[in-house]
Amino acid sequence: MAVGDLGTVLMHEHVFVLSEEFRQSLPETWDEQERVSDAVSRLKALAATGVTTIVDPTVIGLGRDVTRVAAVNEQVGLNIIAATGIYTLGDIPHFFRYHGPGTLLGGPEGMTELFVRELTEGIADTGIRAAFLKCAIEEELTPGVERVMRAVAQAHLRTGAPITVHTSAAARTGLVAQEILRDEGVDLGAVVIGHSGDTDDLDYLHQLIDNGSYVGMDRFGLDILLPADQRVATVAALAREGLAGRMVLSHDASCHVDWFPPGVRERIAPDWHHTHLHDNVLPALRQAGVTEEQLTTMLVDNPRRYFTAPGD
Repeated sequence: MAVGDLGTVLMHEHVFVLSEEFRQSLPETWDEQERVSDAVSRLKALAATGVTTIVDPTVIGLGRDVTRVAAVNEQVGLNIIAATGIYTLGDIPHFFRYHGPGTLLGGPEGMTELFVRELTEGIADTGIRAAFLKCAIEEELTPGVERVMRAVAQAHLRTGAPITVHTSAAARTGLVAQEILRDEGVDLGAVVIGHSGDTDDLDYLHQLIDNGSYVGMDRFGLDILLPADQRVATVAALAREGLAGRMVLSHDASCHVDWFPPGVRERIAPDWHHTHLHDNVLPALRQAGVTEEQLTTMLVDNPRRYFTAPGD
């Protein structure tokens, strides 16, 4: 699709987040038709708010199945943008453990080759190409996390595809990610530092922005990590400083995530769903002084710039 057709974009949303081997081992926990139908219903409700695109950073390590997502997408009038990359907060997958730079067998970085293939040719034999790269860091930079991050950086340099990084705002690891990516030669303007909105530490957010990246104010509804009023106040404060051009908005919600026992997610985070932003957050941002122009910047213009290749 053309970048100009993205419309209103939520920059960090999942359709399914699954522990695939456990799903296969516990078939009683999964009903394919029910889950697909539920996802279709949830995403139709999202589309009804005026959102036209969601950016889905579900990669290897999060149970990515683009065929299943495509089956949902066929029934919903949304653009769903797929990602490539590996989600790990510690070790790399054993598939890459013994070959690649610095390993027992050495050789070229197989992760980079995989990411480039998924960006340029498609994911497996689906014909669906990823449009951006995803990696992760939580509290610390482990050797495995660093290797994935450098592989993502190298794939970016070869393809121009932008990068989104899962980070911990509490541990300020967005700065660590920026350091590694910059060391590999990445233009940090092509990077979203995800989950930056989990803090109201303006000093930290200013550092990320001053380094050139977008900050993901992308966990609205996860009040258990930072209350909604503080999330809104932080976005409004940065907008007043003229920094709407460096923020993107989202929830990091899923139609289905199997990381919690049934019913727990709804109990501990009742607003953590895909329509919360339009139902509740945007009115609160307007009340806090964020203008319509600034909302358009965050929801339309910034995503368009993020996905526009240099020179286009």
